[in-house]
Amino acid sequence: MRGRRRGRNRPSPQSPPSQESAKAAAPAGNVSVTLVEEPRPDEGAHDVAGVVDEDATTGPVSDRPAEAVDAGDTPAAEEPAEDTAEAAAGADEPEPEPAPAPLITKTLPAEAPPKVRPSETVVVGSATEDDEPAPSNPGREAQAASGNPLPRVLAVANQKGGVGKTTTSVNLGAALAELGFRVLVIDLDPQGNATTGLGIDARNFELSMYDVLMRDCSLEDCVEPTSMKNLFVAPATIALAGAEIELVPAFSRELKLKRAIESVIDDFDYVLIDCPPSLGLITVNALAAATEVLVPIQCEYYALEGLSQLMRNVHLVASNLNPKLDISTIVLTMYDARTKLADQVATEVRDHFGTKVCRIVIPRTVRLSEAPSFGQPITAFDPASRGAIAYRELAKEVSGGTS
Repeated sequence: MRGRRRGRNRPSPQSPPSQESAKAAAPAGNVSVTLVEEPRPDEGAHDVAGVVDEDATTGPVSDRPAEAVDAGDTPAAEEPAEDTAEAAAGADEPEPEPAPAPLITKTLPAEAPPKVRPSETVVVGSATEDDEPAPSNPGREAQAASGNPLPRVLAVANQKGGVGKTTTSVNLGAALAELGFRVLVIDLDPQGNATTGLGIDARNFELSMYDVLMRDCSLEDCVEPTSMKNLFVAPATIALAGAEIELVPAFSRELKLKRAIESVIDDFDYVLIDCPPSLGLITVNALAAATEVLVPIQCEYYALEGLSQLMRNVHLVASNLNPKLDISTIVLTMYDARTKLADQVATEVRDHFGTKVCRIVIPRTVRLSEAPSFGQPITAFDPASRGAIAYRELAKEVSGGTS
């Protein structure tokens, strides 16, 4: 047993070198690795001594090699060597060369460049984590940039029937609501097509626009929500047909609708007034209450004939009742690209009205005609149809965004 213990305690002849011997051997290894440039004959001894000196000082003085201890413990003797080496170098070369790059005295692992995945490639101008979050309502940001202050009251008017006034009021209002705007559609047509086109049944409400105009009821009590978020409607019934005659003896008959809208204007961003196909007192009320006029024009010849008369009426209302009124938007509807007449009408309207004509035209599609029978706007009835896409782009253009 004693023999075995002595055997175990006896160091093996092939045991690894001790830590102190490894430290002593480290300077030689570092010199061979860290020398970047080949030293000149007269400076090689000094450079090697400097490297060995710094690495050797990590251990005890007694464990250092003889050369390392002499170089590290006698710094005063090293300075003359440097002066002598520099003087010799200056004597050999007529012009001094730039100093060589400093030797790396400590071997450090090089930092790997940050890995960039393809999905994280940063593009100039794109959003990053430090950027501000996207606005919660891009429609409002575009509206603010366009210079048109909210709220906006638009009268959708044209005394010619069948040009797309109700279709534009319903679908443009729905497209604006999708952009985040609060929209109120006021139905002033006694036929009540905008009311049924938004899914409101005449038997499900008590007050209508007739009560607002003739009985001075509050417009807030008349407003009905629709199936779409941010979209509301003030319904109309056939009783509104008698308002044309009943308004004749009324006091301040042209401003009744304007006073009614002023009570709720702060609750909405857009108010779209669907006017009847006439130039009577109901239409005059709509023009007096609005700040802008949106004119749908069918791409046919008859639509151009009534446009001049509408412009005269707008001028009369602006000069007597509403100085801010202006025809700001003209929309080409029922555009059929297969006919030359549609192109000719569109060209004439653009030449005459210039930038007031929207770049987006509303095509003639069957889906636009089918949507009202289901009580839905085209954006909900068939979101991928050409009509839905056209009205979405029109909403962006009207609100000041890009299309």
